[in-house]
Order: sequence, then structure tokens, then C-alpha cells
Amino acid sequence: MRFTDKVAIVTGGAGEIGRATVRQLAGEGAKVLIADMADDGPKIAQEMLAEGLQAAFFKVDVSKEDQVIAMVKAATDRWGRLDVMVANAGIGGRGRTNETLLADWERVIGINLTGVFLCSKHAYAAMKAGGGGAIVNTASIMGLVAVAGAVPYTAAKGAVVNMTRSTALDYAKDGIRVNAVCPGFMESRTSVVVGPAVVKMDDLVARHPIGRLGKPVDIAKAIAFLASDDAAFITGHSLVVDGGYTAV
Repeated sequence: MRFTDKVAIVTGGAGEIGRATVRQLAGEGAKVLIADMADDGPKIAQEMLAEGLQAAFFKVDVSKEDQVIAMVKAATDRWGRLDVMVANAGIGGRGRTNETLLADWERVIGINLTGVFLCSKHAYAAMKAGGGGAIVNTASIMGLVAVAGAVPYTAAKGAVVNMTRSTALDYAKDGIRVNAVCPGFMESRTSVVVGPAVVKMDDLVARHPIGRLGKPVDIAKAIAFLASDDAAFITGHSLVVDGGYTAV
């Protein structure tokens, strides 16, 4: 039980990867605040409580600083500390550079980048007071390799990768590790847009050396590893979890 007596916040905690991460951490003993905008967030928390897991829900828009401050306060008021911050909330964002509306750009950057920044910013004081902690940001393989027609998303995720490195340097002396995961393609659709083309799942699977697409639990386990003491000597790293897609 790597997270016994630990307190964690998972933003985007009602989504596929977020929900798997919440369950992974709680299943290993953590008290988890499920932070999301989703209407079914309270139901997820209630289901987990009924299973004997420790969880609560907090509605938050991570692009709003006052709401992120309130989110961290909700966790520390309820459980007295903060040990793990998983900045996982994110949205898709397509568009060629010359065609992307400023409003669409700002929305994607606000959630996918500013939201991650705010989580790191406001986790700091609580983690330092508790003697340290671990922050795990959800980036993407699209923060490491480019595709056409997705400039807001790739820009945000690429920035998350480098912000993770920079924040890791800022926080290292305070015992706070900062890492990221870079998920690849997930088993959630019948087709996916890769650049300007729509690719069928069978064709996309064929591009993965490991022979399948990812599952939310694959990402959740990677996040849990980076958040745990098993990764005590790892900081500033972005862990690619993509079945070998970017190795080809």
C-alpha cells in the first residue's frame, strides 16, 4: 500500500484516465479528492466510498485560479495535508495555425496548460508544509511529436513537458518531485484523427509495436509509480506510455 495515509488530488478525475488514477491511488490507500467539472463526479465518489475507498468530490475549473486555490484548501481542510497532485484535466483542441480562432486557442491553453501551472503553483505550500510531495502532470505524446491540424493541443502539451522540467528544478530543494506522463492513443473510439486524416482503429493498432492501444489503467499505473516513493530519485522526467508508437 504505497499511499497509506497520503492525500491526493486528481484533476479531471471523472474522465477515463482520471477515474482509473483515482481508483489506483485509493486502492493503494490514498485519500483522494476527485476534482472535475463533470456532473457525475459526486456519484463516482459515493461509489468509491461504498467500496471502502476514501474519496470526495470537488467541482473545479482548473483554468480559474480562485477555484484551484479552493480545491487545494478543500483537500487540506478535509484530510490535513497534501502529498500528491495529479494535474490531469485536459481537453482536445484541433485547428491549423492559420485557422484557429483565438477563443479556441485560449480555451485549450487555459485548461491544458494554465490549469497545470495553477495546480503546481498552489500545491507547493501544502506540500512544503508536509515535508514534500509529488506532482504528476498529464502531458501527451503530442507534446513530444507534432501532427498537423492540432496546434492548440500540441502547443499546450509541449509546454507542459518543459514546464514539468522547470518546476522540478524550482521545487527540488523542498522535497517536491515533479514529473509528467505522456499518454499515447487510448482504446476509446472506433477511429481517430491523426493529423489531417481519419485513421481506423485497426490501422492505428498496427502502428503500435506492442500490438494494442492503451487502456486508462496503463496510464494510471504510470502515474501512481511517479507519485510513489518507488520513483524517489526521479524528477523532471516525462514518462512516455504509448506502446512504442513514438519509437517507430
